[in-house]
Amino acid sequence: MTKEKIKSAIESILFVWGDPLEAKVVADLFDIPTSEALQYFRELQEDYEEKGSGLCLREIDKSFQLCTNPENDDYIQRLCTPVRTRKLSQSSLEVLAIIAYKQPVTKAQIESIRGIRSDRVLEGLMLKGLVEELGRSNAIGRPYLYGTTKEFLRLFGFESLKELPEIEEIDELITEEDPELDTPLADQIAMDVNGEQTEI
Repeated sequence: MTKEKIKSAIESILFVWGDPLEAKVVADLFDIPTSEALQYFRELQEDYEEKGSGLCLREIDKSFQLCTNPENDDYIQRLCTPVRTRKLSQSSLEVLAIIAYKQPVTKAQIESIRGIRSDRVLEGLMLKGLVEELGRSNAIGRPYLYGTTKEFLRLFGFESLKELPEIEEIDELITEEDPELDTPLADQIAMDVNGEQTEI
């Protein structure tokens, strides 16, 4: 192999390897002296520096690692630093639980269980992709029916709705009590499910 082909191969190996790679390992791989392998690494290092590449070679005790150019650290941080995702509010968790267990369900049914209006909470859950419209009810006024989405299953680690915990367990998932609720949410859902169903 020519020098340029070996340097090209070394570059590919460094990209895939990720960790520092000893010059001796590369020398054995290409059946060349370690001194020659070191020369190729350092030539690659100079090539990156001369063209102002976004990549560079870092030498660590005769081992080399392909890294990003330190001058670009600010841009990398801005791209890779995860955006803090706000946790679901108490109200959002309550509405989500009601929808998950009673779907398809109307907004009126949700509000009947919670005892308070849920317009903004429902809108927020839809914007987060956790709830979606499933069509319209046959009841007077043909209100929208709501259900959970695949994103809801993914976020909570369920393969299907069959994996939802028992209704009695959901208050353990909702750690704070809503002061406007007279009874635990699980009890309210259970009473609604076991009692007469609102026409949908």
